[in-house]
Amino acid sequence: MSIAPSPMPILLAELTAVSVERLSPSFVRVVLAGPELADLGIDGPSYDQRIKLVFPHEGRPLPSLADADESWLTTWIDRPVETRGHMRTYTVREVRGVGADTQVVVDFVVHEDGLAGPGARWGLQAQPGWRVQVVAPRRGVPFGGVEFDPGAQTSLLLVGDETAVPAITRILEDLPADATGQAYLEVPHAEDFQDLVAPPGVTVNWMARHHDEVGTMLVPAVREYVGLTPATLERPDDIDPDLWETPSWSSSGEDIDSRPILLGHELADLYAWIAGESAMVTCLRRALVREVGVDRRQVAFMGYWRRGVAMKS
Repeated sequence: MSIAPSPMPILLAELTAVSVERLSPSFVRVVLAGPELADLGIDGPSYDQRIKLVFPHEGRPLPSLADADESWLTTWIDRPVETRGHMRTYTVREVRGVGADTQVVVDFVVHEDGLAGPGARWGLQAQPGWRVQVVAPRRGVPFGGVEFDPGAQTSLLLVGDETAVPAITRILEDLPADATGQAYLEVPHAEDFQDLVAPPGVTVNWMARHHDEVGTMLVPAVREYVGLTPATLERPDDIDPDLWETPSWSSSGEDIDSRPILLGHELADLYAWIAGESAMVTCLRRALVREVGVDRRQVAFMGYWRRGVAMKS
């Protein structure tokens, strides 16, 4: 008697775009479907749940998933880009349906300046029937990818540019009804503002920077909110392109857990979640941690991208 192989610890599948909607100048919403999504394992609040999408290289088919096993990611990286395609990280904006009818909604940030990466190009051109591969959590198996974790903190500060809008909007929808705080979202155009679902105690602040640099509006607004002089954005010389720091992990390798909470600090009840362009995130990280003295276990800072630097697969 043959024994059926155990499923992979991750959900790896090829999905089909069943609908594509241009929400605004900077956002395209794609709904992806496939029977394998019946095993999607997002239990409880999604918050900022990350998944990976694999897009085909120009004019090439997607890599084969036949005989894929737990070594798939390693072997995928070792392949030439022409055959493996391009992998990028996205937030699960919404999960719809159940079982084999489950669908995953992904909001793509797009721009038509000719400098878009493979994910943005795919989102800009996508049509129903186009296919993409997904690496996502399988139900019952630890996957990670959720950084939003306020713990006992009672006041929220959510900050992001357009690349963090899908995550912040999902977080807002998943918050308890009694949540309080502020959300600051900077986007390229006023037409990108969205009607959001948020607890009544969370104020949502939309800002359109138009042709200014990313962070031009966010940095002074957030500085003023935490009691600092609303200085303009200054790009640091030592930007960490891999900046990723949560209350329990730091990309710098520093030990965060050993640092004591600053009891009695005027922002002792604050939890800050900040994501987007690395220079902007770096500026706000320094403002909160160095200038204000907020404990690093009260913050999550994530550099989703860096201006002028291509993202890694």
